[in-house]
Amino acid sequence: MMKLTNLNTGDEGTLIDIEGGRGIKSKLFNLGLTPGIKIKIISKNGWGPIVLKVRDGKIAIGRGMAEKILIK
Repeated sequence: MMKLTNLNTGDEGTLIDIEGGRGIKSKLFNLGLTPGIKIKIISKNGWGPIVLKVRDGKIAIGRGMAEKILIK
């Protein structure tokens, strides 16, 4: 298990868990980030947000949020 921020552009993984309280979990669940979902890193350039492919769409999240997502 590793943090989402450890993956590089083009890498894929399965979301295992989200570290944090109800607030961040709720926000990420509403974006479609639920345990068992496949995630692919589309863009991870510089210090900006990380762009993910989740299901049939793309979302961008900040690096602070990405640090709380555990991937296998």
